[in-house]
Amino acid sequence: MLRQLTLDLGTPPPSTFDNFFAGANDELVTRLRELDAALTAGPVADRTFYVWGETGSGRTHLLQALAHEAAPGHVRYAGPHSGLDAFAFDARVTLYAIDDCDALSAAQQIALFNLFNEVRAHPASALVATGNAAPLGLTVREDLRTRLGWGLVFHLAPLSDEGKAAVLKHAAHERGIALADDVPAYLLTHFRRDMPSLMALLDALDRFSLEQKRAVTLPLLRTMLASPDPDAPFQPSALQPYAAQPSALQPSDQAASSKIGPHG
Repeated sequence: MLRQLTLDLGTPPPSTFDNFFAGANDELVTRLRELDAALTAGPVADRTFYVWGETGSGRTHLLQALAHEAAPGHVRYAGPHSGLDAFAFDARVTLYAIDDCDALSAAQQIALFNLFNEVRAHPASALVATGNAAPLGLTVREDLRTRLGWGLVFHLAPLSDEGKAAVLKHAAHERGIALADDVPAYLLTHFRRDMPSLMALLDALDRFSLEQKRAVTLPLLRTMLASPDPDAPFQPSALQPYAAQPSALQPSDQAASSKIGPHG
């Protein structure tokens, strides 16, 4: 039987610092949260940041939170899909948030190099960039790689299983979902563990629960995953179950957040 959703849930809640589970990344989150106000108040010693971590670690969330919570007109968000104009310096812009440096085109890398130099020359501005590796391992132009390593470098520490479960419960609460306690544990044991995949499944489960008029429980999750409907909101094949993978975190997942001084 073809199912029809009767309610459009719209977009998920915006990415903010309040709904980012900091875990071991408290110092980074605090610095970014206070950066706009600090620039307004006076000279700031550390004005360039590079944040790196694995896919799904929350890099984009933090940049979007920075853009969302800064004063209107103070921030510009750019990335691989932005035009070159987005990397041009503007004295009216206080914060530049540059996502996924490792995916920038050659022309964008040159533009970011020039933007970095402009920001360094203007004490009232700051730049926060992200990438998938530490500066020394970043596959970008050598001069840009060096610039990114000049400022504060933060490794965005992955969340523990307990942290990921807490994020899912918090996100469910924001959506008005009563999430059964055994659902996060089941997801972390059987399916992809990165937060974007987990959040996508939570959104699909939310829609399915509304359609079925049932609470979000483990039996409901299993019903959704067993659905043969090609129009279902989330297909089991997209989850890539980890049946053959160990449920424990790898050693790298246990790493604490680290701030590295200027280098490169």
